[in-house]
Amino acid sequence: MATIFRDLSYQYQWLYDGISRVTALAVGGERRFRQLALQGLEVVPDTKVLDLCCGSGQTTQFLVARSHHVTGLDASPLSIRRAQKNVPQADYIEAFAEKIPLPDRQFDLVHTSVAMHEMEPQQLRQILQEVYRVLQPGGYFAMVDFHQPTNPIFVPGLALFFWLFETETAWQLIQTDLVELLSEIGFRVSDRTLYVGGSLQVIQAQKPF
Repeated sequence: MATIFRDLSYQYQWLYDGISRVTALAVGGERRFRQLALQGLEVVPDTKVLDLCCGSGQTTQFLVARSHHVTGLDASPLSIRRAQKNVPQADYIEAFAEKIPLPDRQFDLVHTSVAMHEMEPQQLRQILQEVYRVLQPGGYFAMVDFHQPTNPIFVPGLALFFWLFETETAWQLIQTDLVELLSEIGFRVSDRTLYVGGSLQVIQAQKPF
């Protein structure tokens, strides 16, 4: 069940953006946070990019600065309308991430930012399978999301954030070994980096040629 703060943050864009900016300070600010998963990846004008669960285009704006072929996908009509207004350079699709309405091998890069923690475990597996399907061989999946803190000092802060803004699926995600799950699906995980005392993880995984 969602908390009242979570509902309000989705209803009012200024509240969501404010929360995002504050939490992003832990990694050096929102600009750096939104590009954490892209570090070390080559994104050029011809790169075909899918911004999965794009929300209102918070990361899409950085993707369109590098690529001329960016598609944002989100299940929320409100988020899609906001993204179209905020980042008109991208194309958008209103659809569920576990049923991407696109053919196989369409993208060189699929990116998602703090969205997978909102998914039920079986839904998460379906989404990752869909990501694998729509990626070109050799393409990359890049994601940033929560992780079980490795430094106990950060446990109370993450627990409080979850209690105020998240649901039980966030707790389920931090108990999930995403590297193992991605490997089961067929990905080759090239990099996983932890930030903020281990409470945030960035994963880059490649679909083999």
